[in-house]
Amino acid sequence: MPLARINISQTASREVVRAVSDVVYEAMIHVANVPQHDKFQIITRHASDELVYPEEGYLGITYSPQIVFIQVVWNAGRTTETKKAFYKAVADGIHAKAGIRKEDVWISLIDVAREDWSFGNGEMQYAPK
Repeated sequence: MPLARINISQTASREVVRAVSDVVYEAMIHVANVPQHDKFQIITRHASDELVYPEEGYLGITYSPQIVFIQVVWNAGRTTETKKAFYKAVADGIHAKAGIRKEDVWISLIDVAREDWSFGNGEMQYAPK
């Protein structure tokens, strides 16, 4: 049920984009207990002036033009420890598989209720019982 929005530089290669996509999905499955085949992602490439971040840094972290913004909407209920593990798995995985600095992996999680989804047919597949 998660929806991941991945915003990345237009200079990123096809292989880098694929690696980022795969890492996010793998972390969802192995860390956040998302069901297999539940891969819904919107990947958008941006010109350098469309990925805006504080050039002087923020909270002691400095960023580069290779910054990747990842926003995941998923069902509420995951623990703080699970979320921390998810952040780490994504940053470590993207660094290892795509060569992007961990400092440039920016993640936001949005918790929603199960009934906030329709996977098609105009139906609420996870309607309360």
